[in-house]
Amino acid sequence: MTMETERPGFSPNVTGALLMMASMACFTINDALIKATGGAVPLFQLLVLRGLIATALIAALAWSRGAFRGRVARGDWVWIALRSLSEVGAAYFFITALLNMPLANITAILQILPLTVTLGSALIFREAVGWRRLTAIAVGFCGMLLIVKPGAEGFTLWSVYALIAVVCVTARDLITRRISSQAPSLLVTFCASLGVLLAAGVASLTITWVPVTPRLGTLIAASSVFIVGGLLLQRSGHAPRRRVLHRALPLYRSALGAAVGLDRVRRVAADGHASRCRHHCRGQCLHGHPRAPARPPQPLIAPRGRWIQ
Repeated sequence: MTMETERPGFSPNVTGALLMMASMACFTINDALIKATGGAVPLFQLLVLRGLIATALIAALAWSRGAFRGRVARGDWVWIALRSLSEVGAAYFFITALLNMPLANITAILQILPLTVTLGSALIFREAVGWRRLTAIAVGFCGMLLIVKPGAEGFTLWSVYALIAVVCVTARDLITRRISSQAPSLLVTFCASLGVLLAAGVASLTITWVPVTPRLGTLIAASSVFIVGGLLLQRSGHAPRRRVLHRALPLYRSALGAAVGLDRVRRVAADGHASRCRHHCRGQCLHGHPRAPARPPQPLIAPRGRWIQ
């Protein structure tokens, strides 16, 4: 008599959560790559270059899976257009803030995203939001503030841009709920990416394009790949797990921001150590031999015979 044993495996909830965490990691790496450009490429040119690669990849995936052959209701096109518009606003305001703010500060501001999405769901869709969920989100928000410790000097005009980006992302997530399940998700994603590309292309006519070095081109291309990968993983992780993304994404950004800033901290520490060494060796010669102590100042004799020190 043999006993059948169940094969170990992940439940659908755990699988969805893992996929959303992998998606979150892709988005975080994308943010770090954009941050690494350091503003060397104008914003609209950056969005156009990244949009060309990302839109081409999404179009290829949508075509291979037959997303363009599906029928979309006329009412869904209105919501898709509004979602694309909110995506344009989110891309502009978020990347502008990302290039001009410390990663820790923008991470702290993005912590209100779960609050805004939950509040919007309660107000618009009449979803039940208990005090336990609100308390958990508020505690997580306060905990992140304690971790990143954003200084008051970091909250400037770019912080307002980050807040506007939060509003745009919240609107995008809430609008997505209005789109029917018959609309292919890859088609919705393609329309959003195409909307950002077209808006950035029109805006780029007002700026002067700069040459792109191989390093910058590699960063932009890699960011395009990671953002597409994040979108695909997020699509595979299912919409109900979106809260996992909103709650865990700032943690990844803080960790990656600390890792990226580690070299800068080391350089600052090395400069400080060198400064202390120069101060300590100020009274020593180049070969390590101490200099002769300076002679104390000699008193001067005033015209009337008084001593002046």
